[in-house]
Amino acid sequence: VLSPEEQALAAKNDYNFDHPGAFDFELLVSTLRKLKQGKSVKIPVYDFTTHMRHKDWKNVYGASVIIFEGIMSFADKELLQLLDMKIFVDADSDIRLVRRLRRDITVRGRDIEGVIKQYNKFVKPAFEQYIEPTMRLADIVVPRGGGNMVAIDLIVQHVHSQLEERELSVRALLASAQQTQPLPQTLSVLESTPQVRGLHTIIRNKETSRDEFIFYSKRLMRLLIEHALTFLPSQPCSVQTPQGHDYEGCSYNGKGITGVSILRAGETMEPALRAVCKDVRIGKILIQTNLDSGEPELHYLRLPKDISEDHVILMDSTVSTGAAAMMAVRVLLDHEVQENKIMLVSLLMAELGVHSVAYAFPKVKIITTAVDKGLDDFLHVIPGIVRDSSAECGHIGDPTIQLSQNQECLGSALPRTKRLTT
Repeated sequence: VLSPEEQALAAKNDYNFDHPGAFDFELLVSTLRKLKQGKSVKIPVYDFTTHMRHKDWKNVYGASVIIFEGIMSFADKELLQLLDMKIFVDADSDIRLVRRLRRDITVRGRDIEGVIKQYNKFVKPAFEQYIEPTMRLADIVVPRGGGNMVAIDLIVQHVHSQLEERELSVRALLASAQQTQPLPQTLSVLESTPQVRGLHTIIRNKETSRDEFIFYSKRLMRLLIEHALTFLPSQPCSVQTPQGHDYEGCSYNGKGITGVSILRAGETMEPALRAVCKDVRIGKILIQTNLDSGEPELHYLRLPKDISEDHVILMDSTVSTGAAAMMAVRVLLDHEVQENKIMLVSLLMAELGVHSVAYAFPKVKIITTAVDKGLDDFLHVIPGIVRDSSAECGHIGDPTIQLSQNQECLGSALPRTKRLTT
């Protein structure tokens, strides 16, 4: 952010924007560090015409691969330590000058004399002093700039190979955990009382009618949510009864509680949460599997603005592989929700899904009414519950209608799709 004196110099093309001092490296390093941790960040939007930052900031989300670009990318030692692969894109000096003339005149509204003055006084000397010497720090130097398709293809192949290697190692560890490890300590299964087993008998029976399935699954969801609330933090609290005596009880020790349903099936658990949690706030996440890649993608997101301070109950009716649940947790972490404040609550889970979520997020509490051992070829939980039950149960409150009504809630900065990051 420029001072009034610096603003005056910039208006006369006398401010050196190509000096390392013109860059906010402290904010840059903290931003990249958060992105590498998978968190969402806010990036200032700079107006190159007025030399000022806009009031609105841009939201950017963490990802498996982050590409950071800038002429001073190698100018800060702390920044260099964050870069896994350092690429110097070399272009001819004449091309660089032509690009600058075209950009500053057509995009930033400057006159040609001012552009050339700035180039000769600041840009060219800064390149020779601060930028060109850093070429030796690069892992890869790409001559001829963006037209060098051979170099670009090699870089892309390297990125793909790293992604595949990490994906294979993660899946191997998950498979090993599935076969040899006991269920994680972060898992809590509702006590299998005769009542709970009786409810499971009804909702697992293929002969159960739609109305019966909805009625008894809602009963089981109510028990599940009540069980989940016992894991919220509490503190001692003394109250006075109407008879004038003190009662030593306890109260919730937290700022707020937010329920987040993974659409579509997770929305069926909202009535149970609302019934036991007064004035609870509700968020929604729509995750669907890409039929070509087999990976989950984020298509819709609506969360309370200050969700980062709350304990979050993440709801899905069933969890098989855990892919959608892991992505939903990742989205919550992107919005600064603390991992140990997230509870994944599901009516039924497969062992693979439990291990996957616990491996990826060891601080997330996993709460369910039952854990089944296997999955079939269609990734349905075995023995499972009534097939298409989530769709049937979804008719309690049709989220398809709500989705179309709430489409306006999407901000332009939210991602339309997002690949799973473990």
